Amino acid sequence: MNLSHPLSGVIARCRRLLDPALREAVSVLHPWGGRMAAFAMGWSDADGRSHGGDGGKSVRPAIAMLSAEAVGAPAESALPGAVAVELVHAFSLVHDDIIDHDERRRHREALWKAYGVGPALLAGDALLALAVSQLAGRPEAMKYLSAALIELVQGQTADMAFENRPWRGANEVTVEEYTEMAAGKTGGLLGASAAAGVALGGAPELADRMWDMGRDLGVAFQIVDDMLGIWGDPSVTGKPVHSDLRRDKKTFPVLAALATDGPAARELSAVLVDGITDERSARQAAHLVEEAGGRAAAQALADRYVASALNIMDECLPDATDLRALCDSLVNRVN
Repeated sequence: MNLSHPLSGVIARCRRLLDPALREAVSVLHPWGGRMAAFAMGWSDADGRSHGGDGGKSVRPAIAMLSAEAVGAPAESALPGAVAVELVHAFSLVHDDIIDHDERRRHREALWKAYGVGPALLAGDALLALAVSQLAGRPEAMKYLSAALIELVQGQTADMAFENRPWRGANEVTVEEYTEMAAGKTGGLLGASAAAGVALGGAPELADRMWDMGRDLGVAFQIVDDMLGIWGDPSVTGKPVHSDLRRDKKTFPVLAALATDGPAARELSAVLVDGITDERSARQAAHLVEEAGGRAAAQALADRYVASALNIMDECLPDATDLRALCDSLVNRVN
């Protein structure tokens, strides 16, 4: 993520509050489960040795805490929500890597690759259970976490189902279907972060609108994620490039490129029909997506959704400078 120095300081401030609370939440797990959780959170290596990892970008908990601050409450008031959304995020990444067969996460082995599929599933389940327990006595925030979990599963299911549908024809994936998938898979948890933050901060009347803000932000975030999956630098993202193309994943840049129906789009369609079987064909497809305008269209739609999200935020929280800067940065990131 391209963060300015002041914004990096904001994230660091939120992490200083978050980290001990996360570690306390995970401390109740079985020692083996706790070791896997620590690995998933980026705190230790596969042998349990601490390596001073930063535990990821902590965007979602920062949104929760900054949302509470924006309504005049201390960041600590949103800490249960911040811990909950970060644990759900960690759970989703553990399961996503298994589903997608991704072997790398944050520049090292994915949890399932390090420990095995079965243990990784259990560790993911444990993180989810811990997340729910954080908000069990806080119904004003729990309803948004519950909604986000449903949206997350629905969105992930749609994303997987898209892989079995054709690129072209009567059953092709539409842009409308894609955006609804992204709003659920990625936007639900961002919405829960913002909604829980204002609710725990004492302004539950703003929570529904902030939920909408997060869902719009999630569409933008997912589109940028799709772009990084095709053109990102693995040394920066920590994940393999072109894996989405190899799996016939219906990402927005490819859908947008095919919709242009020009020479590059037709050539791309032929390449996709033949199948992406090696790095050469993956690079060719990535080039054709860009040539057909898919990259530019993806950036334009991401910009439109982040603008919508920021408009809602300005309506609800006009003085939320740090929160606004953080959300704006999500569409201008490199990892």
